[in-house]
Amino acid sequence: MNAQLVPAVLAIGGGVVLALALFVPYVAASYRRRGRVGWGHALLAAASLVYALALVTYTLLPLPASDGDLCSSRIARAGAQLHPFAFVDDIATYDVANPLRNPAVLQVLFNVALFVPLGALLRHLGRRSVLTVTLAGAAVSALIELTQLTGVWFLYPCPYRLFDVDDLLANTVGALLGGLVAPLLRFVPGQRLAGEPGAPRPVTIPRRLLGVVCDLLGAWLLGALLATGFVAVVLLAGGDGQEPWVSSTSTLLGTWVPFVLLFVLLPMVGRGGTLGQRTVLLRPALRDGGVPGRGALLARSLLGVGGYVLLQGLEASGGLAGLWGLAGLIGILATADRRGIGGALTSTTLIDRRAVAPAEHEDGDRVRR
Repeated sequence: MNAQLVPAVLAIGGGVVLALALFVPYVAASYRRRGRVGWGHALLAAASLVYALALVTYTLLPLPASDGDLCSSRIARAGAQLHPFAFVDDIATYDVANPLRNPAVLQVLFNVALFVPLGALLRHLGRRSVLTVTLAGAAVSALIELTQLTGVWFLYPCPYRLFDVDDLLANTVGALLGGLVAPLLRFVPGQRLAGEPGAPRPVTIPRRLLGVVCDLLGAWLLGALLATGFVAVVLLAGGDGQEPWVSSTSTLLGTWVPFVLLFVLLPMVGRGGTLGQRTVLLRPALRDGGVPGRGALLARSLLGVGGYVLLQGLEASGGLAGLWGLAGLIGILATADRRGIGGALTSTTLIDRRAVAPAEHEDGDRVRR
């Protein structure tokens, strides 16, 4: 693979991993702050993750081999370029008619362009002023340049990339330009709010399916975290990660602990609901909006995504888990109120968690009286 493409591949790959890890918290925060998840807003948030990693990969990678030749290189001997606008002389050293073919010009333009997304995204998503995003760009650029000057904060005995004050200036200009063009990001569709963020909203098919995705992703991430953490502890303690008891414990932590926590215990806490349902601000309810009993809450969970996760964990289930998942999907699409099979069998439905239950109305009446 081309060495110039490696940082891009790492940034995109790392961005995907981070997006998966932060997906459930992002959805939860969006529903509480904005009332829903807009695909345009989510796209910009994901782009921010990839961009942040691209800043790291393009400015620090590839890491050099730590050998005796490192500190004898031209960059290590130079240490830092502290003369502002030295790039003007660099441009003059190249006898090129087309400025866009001048390596020194391209270097300056690249450093400006590299920080335009920072200014634009920070002003648009972070709702900061042009001055603030410009100063933030200068601070981030200074951090990067100091990281290069110190050899990744003394991980290396000498710098392997040049500290250049002109890079700092170009990056700051890029952040300023990004802040100025940030209003253009308002035209990205899928960002506008419909109604008040705190107002109850209809239970739609996309909302139900998003809750299901959050349930499955949450269970997978929790299981991966617990299982990987356990194996890491065993290895750090000098144990053998291939021993049968390590494998069985890892399976327990990776499959059954998340199932019990997320689909047995959590659905019976408070007003009920799985992790995914709580993330998209839904809760199980009786026909009058009241809170179902604990048995109904548990049954509804196990008849839905919880049943799918349970069957997935049973090696003898074969294709039953897939059939269960398909039936659950059809149930969500076919039922008029999107209650699904679990809701139909337990005589419950799903409503917005922001809707006031009958008991809460009564409590409010007592308080007012």
